This record gives sequence, structure tokens and C-alpha cells, in this order.
Amino acid sequence: MPSRRTVLAAALLPLAGGARPASAAPKTAQDYYDRAAKLAGDDPVLKALVKALSPDLQMPAVQPVKPFKIFDNVAVVGTTFVQAMALLTSKGVILIDAMGSPDDARKIIIPGLRAVGVNPTHIKYVVAAHGHDDHFGGAQYLADTYGARVMMHKADWDLIAKERPEHAPKRDLEITDGQKLTLGDATIVFHHRPGHTPGTVSPVFPVRWKGRRHTAILWGGTNPPATTAAKRTYLSSVRTAAVAMRKAGVDVELNNHGGADYGLTRIEQLRAGATKNPFIIGPARTQRFMKVMETMLRGRILQDQQKAASGRSTPTCC
Repeated sequence: MPSRRTVLAAALLPLAGGARPASAAPKTAQDYYDRAAKLAGDDPVLKALVKALSPDLQMPAVQPVKPFKIFDNVAVVGTTFVQAMALLTSKGVILIDAMGSPDDARKIIIPGLRAVGVNPTHIKYVVAAHGHDDHFGGAQYLADTYGARVMMHKADWDLIAKERPEHAPKRDLEITDGQKLTLGDATIVFHHRPGHTPGTVSPVFPVRWKGRRHTAILWGGTNPPATTAAKRTYLSSVRTAAVAMRKAGVDVELNNHGGADYGLTRIEQLRAGATKNPFIIGPARTQRFMKVMETMLRGRILQDQQKAASGRSTPTCC
């Protein structure tokens, strides 16, 4: 009678022998990009993400975007390049991102909020999702005008203190990983997701559509950073975020660069009278979104490695 060890070895033989996995491991960056495209399929949100994370991305010309309430309690203002989102609560407004300058605050954010029935004097907090000037440029103007508090992760407060960019806000409130901010009937949970910058945060918060509650994440920084090490950090953040999103039941995906996730088109679909909110993509699609992002980043990292091996330098990024 064969021993238990013999039976086990025989059972494992097909796996250890000539049998091949269903799909070979990617060997080139393009293999990863192709795999991400296959994951995306014909989903316009995921296809836009593949394009946004591609190394040959070309930014479109900047055009104004007519402000719009994409949820009962979320308004979007901005341009085709970058947007700010206002979370409307029973005790005031939490503004996530402040575009690029005091002029943007005066000419786009404030009149944009008024156009959708939001009083800008009710802005209590301005959250900079990360420390690039197209996200904090109008923050100090809003703080000076309305007394709003400005929030950013410590790592990016340090970043702007070092780089001293134009229109940088005065150092104010520091965001920590897992921190909660409650204003009226809404609570935001801040998740530190470094990579795009050292202090990028991706807030998770409740949204309502026709009175029904959903859970949204706003991905705080999409474009891959310049260095391979930072890309690896970004990859780790994506994988950690996917787990946290599953636990939180995230079913809404938002981005502060609406061109990166089909968001601009989805706004126009709502403006045209869509009965279903296209930002509500469900938990399964939010997980696919993160898997596409992970796959594209793996390709970008491998592309860096291949360039390094061939002696070519990787160009710096914005």
C-alpha cells in the first residue's frame, strides 16, 4: 500500500511538472499594460485609468467645467485639468483640494459653489489631498477670506516647506493616517497613501444619491512619481487601499483629475439627466479599478528597471 507521502507527491506532480499556468508571468512592461487593458475590458472608467497611467500620457488642453452636484451632498468645481470637490454637511462645507492659485479660488471655486447653491462662507475646512500646487493653490485665500482651516499630511507640509512653491498655504492642521474629521452629519476618514507624493491622502466619506447612502473614496494622487522607489511605495499604497476599501464597502470612485477616470464624462452624463449615477460603480468594480492601477504600476516599475539595465535614464515627472 503506497505511503501517505507517496500519494501526496503524486497528487502534486502535475503542478510541479510540465503543466503551465493559465497565463504566463509578464516579462515586459508592455505585458503588464496589455494585462491591465484586458482587465479593463470595455469599461470606460477602467479604460480611462489605463490611459492615465500609461507612460506616454498627453495632457489635454485646459477648459472650464460647469459646476455640478454629482451627489446630493457633493459638488464639483474646476477645469478639465483639475477639480475641487465640496462635501456638503449639516454644519458647513469640507472642500477637498483648492486648485492652483488665489485667482482659481476667486474666479472658479467661489462662483462655482454659488452656482450650485452652496454658500462659500460655509467652507470650514480645505483639505489638500497632496502637496502639489494645483491642489493647494487657492487654500490660503479661502482661509483668509472665510476662516477655513487648511489640512494636509505632515509629509507634504514638509514637502512644500522645502520646495517653497508659489501660493503655498501657511502650515495649519496635519492629517494622520486613519484620522477622522466630523463636521455635522458627515465623517471623513483620511487614509495616507504615499507614492504620488510622500503625503498623499485618499479620503473615504459618505455620499448620498437621491437620499440613499453610499461610500466614496477620492483617490488623492494618480500620476506615477518619477523614481522607481516612489513607484514601489505607490504600489504598496494601492494594495493596502484595496483591502481598506473592501472593508469599508466603498462603492463610489472619485478623482481630483476627472480625466484620469472618465469622471468628466460622467459629470456630463449626470448633467444630461442620467437616472443612474455613473460614479456609483459598486464594490466589485472599485476592486477592479485598484487591480488595474496595481497592474499598470507594476508595468511602470518594470519599465524603469529595463531602462536602467539598458543604460537609459528615466525622465523626471511633474
